[in-house]
Amino acid sequence: MPQITFHKNGQTFQGEVKTGANLVVRAGIKQFPYPHLAYQCGMGKCATCACKVLAGAEHLPAPNWKEKKQLGAHLDEGFRLVCQLWPEQDLELEQVPLPATNAGTASATQPAGTASATPAA
Repeated sequence: MPQITFHKNGQTFQGEVKTGANLVVRAGIKQFPYPHLAYQCGMGKCATCACKVLAGAEHLPAPNWKEKKQLGAHLDEGFRLVCQLWPEQDLELEQVPLPATNAGTASATQPAGTASATPAA
């Protein structure tokens, strides 16, 4: 089972998830890393769950079209949409606001511990 290390607001949280589990779905049913992962739609439309991958990126699939649309150049900075990932290996993530760009992508995340919508399965 993958070990997930999650950094947010200067704190570090760790836990195991089932192989292939979606972290946004886990947050929605109040399992790790609930309530620390900020998310909203769960479908790759809002970029609220964007996180910087600190370790384990080599084990992730290439970004899909939703990530390319929402993150644009932030992909080159190591950001991914957590709602579009199903980790098979250990992963270390940090949720920080996306740096501002002129590309019109989302530039902020919800405050820690908030989830305004039930994520899709």
